[in-house]
Amino acid sequence: MKKQSIKVLAILAVAGTFTTGCDLLKDLEYTVTPSPLEMHGDSVLVKVDVTFPEKGIKKKASADITPMLGSTALKSIRVQGEKATGNGDVIAYKLGGKVSYTDIVAYTPEMEAADLMITGKVFKGEKEKEGITPTKIADATIITPYLVNEDFKVIVANDEFKRVTEETFTAQLNYSKGSSNVSYSEMKQDDIKAYQAFLENAQVDPRVALKAINVSGFASPEGEEDKNNSLSTDRAASAKKSAMKVAKSAKNEAAAGDIYNEAGSGEDYAGFKKQLSEDTEMNEDDKNLVLRVLETISNAEERETAMRNMGKTFSYLDKNIFPQLRRTEIVAVYDQTGFSDEELMVLSTSNSDTLNLEELLFTAALYTDLNEQLRVYKIAERRFSNDYRASNNVGVVLYMQNKLSEAKNQFEKANGIQDNAISKNNLGAIAGIERNRTKSMDLLGQANGAGEEVNYNKGILDIQNGDYASAISNLGSNASYNKALAQLLNGDATSAVSTINNSDDAKTAQGFYLKAVAAARQNKLQDVISNLTNVFAQDASLKAKAAKDREFLNYMENVSFSALVK
Repeated sequence: MKKQSIKVLAILAVAGTFTTGCDLLKDLEYTVTPSPLEMHGDSVLVKVDVTFPEKGIKKKASADITPMLGSTALKSIRVQGEKATGNGDVIAYKLGGKVSYTDIVAYTPEMEAADLMITGKVFKGEKEKEGITPTKIADATIITPYLVNEDFKVIVANDEFKRVTEETFTAQLNYSKGSSNVSYSEMKQDDIKAYQAFLENAQVDPRVALKAINVSGFASPEGEEDKNNSLSTDRAASAKKSAMKVAKSAKNEAAAGDIYNEAGSGEDYAGFKKQLSEDTEMNEDDKNLVLRVLETISNAEERETAMRNMGKTFSYLDKNIFPQLRRTEIVAVYDQTGFSDEELMVLSTSNSDTLNLEELLFTAALYTDLNEQLRVYKIAERRFSNDYRASNNVGVVLYMQNKLSEAKNQFEKANGIQDNAISKNNLGAIAGIERNRTKSMDLLGQANGAGEEVNYNKGILDIQNGDYASAISNLGSNASYNKALAQLLNGDATSAVSTINNSDDAKTAQGFYLKAVAAARQNKLQDVISNLTNVFAQDASLKAKAAKDREFLNYMENVSFSALVK
């Protein structure tokens, strides 16, 4: 609290502008909250309670009181005695009174070490009589929120790489009408030859692990349903025998063993619809008529009767469609193991065109060298230009290389390929670094769900906006420097110290500095000294900051502190 009797400014008295004999205003008390002043959200809130004692202002006097923060003049407040004319706050002569004053000004760097001063003018009636002697009423300004780490986090779009994938190899045996016998010529068909070659390779390739062979027999949808069901079962059985012969020829032990699942699947209406839809020779009207019959008549006998009544159309089906349905499918199910990490890295250099997108995205992340990561991501971007992930990840590497303009272009490109939350987060990070907090928060709002990085980035903006409770929430459960800072700014120095001690910054210069500030707020001089000692051992340039940091205002006259910051 400051108490002041109003005096004429000496320099102005010399100039003859004012006199020193007036006593229109006296013994005012100023209470500033907080003191020293604090910066939050790039602004400084100034709240002053001005107390007028009994007979502190003459009845016909008035005054314009103007706080000054450095060279920045805040708004003025007019007070007046009970018989003065005007629109000011009226103060009773005998009783005195109190006036509360609040203003918010944008922070400027000079305000860090500036004093909050009171100046102004005093009037009697309409005539200016005195100047209020500039008087310090508070220190300014704590700017601890500016200690925030602007380490906005970007997100790498994940690959969907699987080292082991389940694959299938399919061969087909076709049958004559009404038959379940596998013909000699059918066993010489190309797909059976390819199946044998597959089994031969599977026997010697350690990357292939055969799991099952599914044999499914089918019948065409003409004839009696019960007979067709039995026929499909017989076809599955004969196909299994033939498949085992192929396995024996291929010398594949697994395929010759107890690995088969055989089943008769009856009349193949699903296959019928598919073949019919793909047929390019049949008249469209006839085709649609058949499809309507398949979709509207559920009884198999009635369906067949309806189709036979179509005459030439049925004859076309019997000649061109039904033969393809009289079959057994042999499906080998196996696990395919892909390239090792080492093989992928070699291929990314020597033969990258053999790698698919997921393999390229996975391989890029295997490298610790950013230039190598960038090389592989660019290959993926060139070959798979319709997938946003490669373009996004190129941007991530550029961001990590501090090439922010190029990174921004990549994130915009990725989001142009596909609107996505990951690239929105990354653009939000760029906007945060560019100090466009409104745009950054908007982009991060659109990125919700992309990852914990989104909330962390919001936490940085919350600190900068002065919303420390939201910052603590957004910064999550992980101990980090910024979370500790948010806790400190939210009034919890104890938790801040605990958090910083459990973070990666426990032993860094900025970590020790934050602990020194927390100690000052807890009135722990020795902890202030020990933490600052550790700070300066790593970064002596921070002595200049500590020497004027209003967090240490109570210690600036202390011998140990003064010696430390010199």
